[in-house]
Amino acid sequence: MDSTPVNWEALDCLVIDFAKSENLIEDSFSSPSPLSSPTLSPSPSVSSSSYQSRLIIRQIRRCLEAGDIDSAIDLLRTHAPFVLDDHRLLFRLQKQKFIELLRSGTEEARDSAIECIRTALAPCALDAYPEAYEEFKHVLLAFIYDKDDQSSPVANEWSERRRFDIAGLMSSVLRAHLHAYDPVFSMTLSYLISIHKGFCYRQGVSSPISNLTERLLLEERDPPAVPQESLYEAPPFDEVDIQALAHAVELTRQGAVDSLRFAKGDLFQAFRNELCRMKLDVSMLDELVCEYCVYRGIVDSGLTLPSGVQNPSEPLKVNQPEPSYCSSRNCSLEVDHATSKHSDGETSMSNAHTDGSPENNVDMNSTTDAELRYSCESTSNCEDCSTSGSNQTAVSKVLHRNRNYITGERSKRKRWRGRVDDQDYISGVSVHGCSKLDFSATATCLNMSKEQQGFEKSSPMDLNIREDKYEIVLGMKELASRGMAAEVVEEVNSLDPHFFMQNPILLFQLKQVEFLKLVGSGDHSSALRVACSHLGPLAANDPTLLKPLKETLLALLRPNEDALGKGLPLHALATSLQVAIGRRLGIEEPQLMKFMRAMLHTHNEWFKLQMCKDRFESLLRIDSLKEVNTPMLSACSLSKSNADSCTQGSNQVTVSSSTKLSEDGGSPTQVSSRDVVCDENAILKVMEFLALPRADAIHLLAQYNGNAETVIQQIFA
Repeated sequence: MDSTPVNWEALDCLVIDFAKSENLIEDSFSSPSPLSSPTLSPSPSVSSSSYQSRLIIRQIRRCLEAGDIDSAIDLLRTHAPFVLDDHRLLFRLQKQKFIELLRSGTEEARDSAIECIRTALAPCALDAYPEAYEEFKHVLLAFIYDKDDQSSPVANEWSERRRFDIAGLMSSVLRAHLHAYDPVFSMTLSYLISIHKGFCYRQGVSSPISNLTERLLLEERDPPAVPQESLYEAPPFDEVDIQALAHAVELTRQGAVDSLRFAKGDLFQAFRNELCRMKLDVSMLDELVCEYCVYRGIVDSGLTLPSGVQNPSEPLKVNQPEPSYCSSRNCSLEVDHATSKHSDGETSMSNAHTDGSPENNVDMNSTTDAELRYSCESTSNCEDCSTSGSNQTAVSKVLHRNRNYITGERSKRKRWRGRVDDQDYISGVSVHGCSKLDFSATATCLNMSKEQQGFEKSSPMDLNIREDKYEIVLGMKELASRGMAAEVVEEVNSLDPHFFMQNPILLFQLKQVEFLKLVGSGDHSSALRVACSHLGPLAANDPTLLKPLKETLLALLRPNEDALGKGLPLHALATSLQVAIGRRLGIEEPQLMKFMRAMLHTHNEWFKLQMCKDRFESLLRIDSLKEVNTPMLSACSLSKSNADSCTQGSNQVTVSSSTKLSEDGGSPTQVSSRDVVCDENAILKVMEFLALPRADAIHLLAQYNGNAETVIQQIFA
């Protein structure tokens, strides 16, 4: 399955927002996220309130799942008394309390159950909902039939499954009323995984990430919150909204209508409610996030030496923690905010200048931060130099030259704290490893190759070598993101003289950056020397580089323009360099990066089949994750297999053997295989009457000249 370029800077922001909103990192940096919005990224005070509300909901949920109804009611009375004012919900709670009292089996509990019926359950049954009194009489049979009798008429009432049902229902209600929604990143993952699974099933293709999707998104969902009776007479909703919601979160049409009623007609509110009903494996999600943060330099690797052991290449350190992986809850990590800026006068790798020269003052915010995929990714098939003695020597030399830079970078990282506020997600977690991730060829939060695993058995020297390599990779990434191409090339060559022989595209792109910086500083003669010595020979060996070379040379005609800022997505180049060098040193990219590529690709393909734009992609920041421009690098950075999938996702279409979509910016949708125009209302009618996905409805309409009535008649004939 092909993959799609990802804007890693946008993903960084989403991940950091997730970690902050879940209080996973201790971060005093208070600037708002670049992705903040009034809808999904509230102010710090609101975010804190939402976090506390989520903790309370989890606590209530655990009480209900354990059968401790009294404790749950006490929490509700304190934090959400409106729930107890709703007799529909109160009746369900009291009915479950009655069952739990009988379940304990003591005489005292039996007397309490009778008292519960008299004082609470019976009065509630009279005005809860029409069926409540019948349910009340039915549950009284629990006095007669044993809880272990699976053939009894009240076997379902005795089932412990009822605990989870009522816990899920209460969670759905509380989330909506307290506005305690999951972080945007959680909802985005749930949505993308759901689409990915649906696409793979529909197309009959195997998923390359099924080992993650099957475990991360659980099959079960919380029960939907029931709208109040007064909302049943709400005016009819737009069929477009009903169908969009139904197919986005896999609801029946009636389920979508009920969800809209509960949300009082707010489509996006209903969509959030439905996404939060989906359940993610929180432990696994935290571990994926931690692994990604380590790789991206947002948190420190934590691969420190055992207590009392000195690293020969570092000053003596006292009271260092035990060597450990980055556990998503208990490890002590140093976190670096991805958007933090470097202080003036900071020493960079290779003693790079910090004197305010143009090359060190590139406006990095003006670049488009999208991933560049390189045709040279065959690096993974090359000989791994990560364990050779000569490579270790080179690593030591690079570190020695850049010790101040690395120390400065690490000193800015904060601490990963994990879910210490929520004990439910702490149990069963190993300090020295992640508890649920079982990737076939990866370690835990620092995703090393097989040869690099087994830290507990590694010698202190080996441990330091691995950490050193990791710091070098992050250092190279930082230099590239700041446009310091010459320094990057020098350091890479000193580390591995053969690297650019096997990665000529990366070298070409770095030399492009160097050329444009020289042009921007007015040094045209040096820029031409770079072009003649490097860009020209590289393009001569690879004809695909001729076009970007020509476009690069045009910068000579526009010396006053910021060609570097406008033409090159430096953060994307930095990420690709990080992946290539890391792989060369035995550091594999994290699972989340592979995960997002695959899911964004299927999101593109799914909406090609639907022949419409995703109405929710902006809400979930999916559009930001897919934002790519067409810089001068694009012709050489995108492989042929991916070039067609790198345009804006909302306007992409897939041409099937019988249908083809022609975009004209609006309705109606044109299917050109038979020169048939399918009106949007006809599509919706077929979807509604036949309960079909949009793509199937369009396909049928194409066969019957766009006539919805004819399609329906033929189906029921």
